[in-house]
Amino acid sequence: MKKLTLLLFFTIALGELLAGVIKSTELHLICKPMIMIMLGIYYWLNASNHRSPIVLLAILFSLVGDVALMFEAFYALSFIVGLIAFLVAHIFYILAYRHHQREQITDALQGIQKIRFAFPVVLAGTGLVVILYPTLGPLKFPVMVYALVLVLMVLNGLFRYGRTNSKSFWMVFGGAILFMISDSLLAINKFLVPITQSGFFIMGTYIAAQYLLLEGLCAHFRGIRV
Repeated sequence: MKKLTLLLFFTIALGELLAGVIKSTELHLICKPMIMIMLGIYYWLNASNHRSPIVLLAILFSLVGDVALMFEAFYALSFIVGLIAFLVAHIFYILAYRHHQREQITDALQGIQKIRFAFPVVLAGTGLVVILYPTLGPLKFPVMVYALVLVLMVLNGLFRYGRTNSKSFWMVFGGAILFMISDSLLAINKFLVPITQSGFFIMGTYIAAQYLLLEGLCAHFRGIRV
């Protein structure tokens, strides 16, 4: 059942990517809402005895965000609803990271190590906000708050180093970075300059991000430490 669900997820993901390439609204309307639904089912099966209500809430709010953004071309409020939904999803992912790590680990990042490794993430996040700021109009405050929470989500993924096994760390951190890339592409495409085949690249990085985050969180309960 788990393998079948994963196969269906990848099939739906390919359908959504194809919809972005051929500009098929019908295919997009079918596939996009199913991405997080199938990932939610896959997480439920894959997590087994370690299912987390916090992770399920992150999946739920991601689904709400996906659906809201599908209609932003028709309703101005849809973008704000999507922004808030994903902001809440990021908060739940941050909480999930903290529930999927070990506290008493001596080889976790400490002091200056945290600052050194966090600096590129903070620089990338603040740099993009500075570039986009003049174009944000009335959305300046909500976008800045969202960017802050997004950066915190990535940093919390980074700070799991040494507190979980290697597979879980790299999948979650890789997923967090891809989420940041996806949101950055979306913001650049919406507020700064149109990106060729934007739907393909935005959704490609987003789908990979969500899959890696959930697979990585499940992997915390398997394997050995970093």
